[in-house]
Amino acid sequence: MSGHSKWSTIKRKKGAADAKRGKIFTKLIREIATAARLRGGEPESNPRLRLVIDKAKQANMPKDNILRAIQKGLGGVEGESYEEAVYEGYGPGGTAILIETLTDNKNRTVSDVRHALTKSGGNLGSTGCVSYLFDKKGLLLFEPSGLDADALMEAALEAGADDIVESNESIEVVTSAAAYSEIKESLEKAGFAPSNAEISMEPSTTVALSGQDAEAMLRLADSLEDLDDVQNFYANFDISDEEMARFA
Repeated sequence: MSGHSKWSTIKRKKGAADAKRGKIFTKLIREIATAARLRGGEPESNPRLRLVIDKAKQANMPKDNILRAIQKGLGGVEGESYEEAVYEGYGPGGTAILIETLTDNKNRTVSDVRHALTKSGGNLGSTGCVSYLFDKKGLLLFEPSGLDADALMEAALEAGADDIVESNESIEVVTSAAAYSEIKESLEKAGFAPSNAEISMEPSTTVALSGQDAEAMLRLADSLEDLDDVQNFYANFDISDEEMARFA
């Protein structure tokens, strides 16, 4: 399982989502406002805005909050203009890490990111040092309980999915980024609503971590998520369920 998907699973097990909901909402508001400012406030004609609104709904953000964030972006609030910046680097055990940020102060952001990586035994790299290891993919996650897995898989393949990954805990439908929205809509019309859906940067190879490296990677993941300017991060680590039990 990829590092990003693995981290999403770990967060659910740790119950961290509710505890950090306020911070999640803050990041979503920033992302919605930026998408609206750059490409307009209509989701139908703004794919980026449509994606982040879907993400906000999955996080149970109230509709009024979403609408206010869109208006905030369209209104161009003075002093609140954020730039996109992507940082690349290495984490514990040689893990490749890709970090997407929205910031109003790049000097602050790069300093915070560098500190988080260094504190965990990693380092900030140059542009292009790890990005070639990641591909942009659509991910649709389904809970297997009460689900007709065979019917879902058949519907997903007919809709044009690239891959289907089944485990005891979930069924993950992988799509190309270009086909993501179409396949998601097709599966929803067929009665298959994903519990989580997103566009992600998926690694082509993974690094198995255990012991101190695994523990340090989990600390680093928490540190990156705690940074206000970090919108998303992707990493190619893999920590086994047996290893994870040590940190439960």
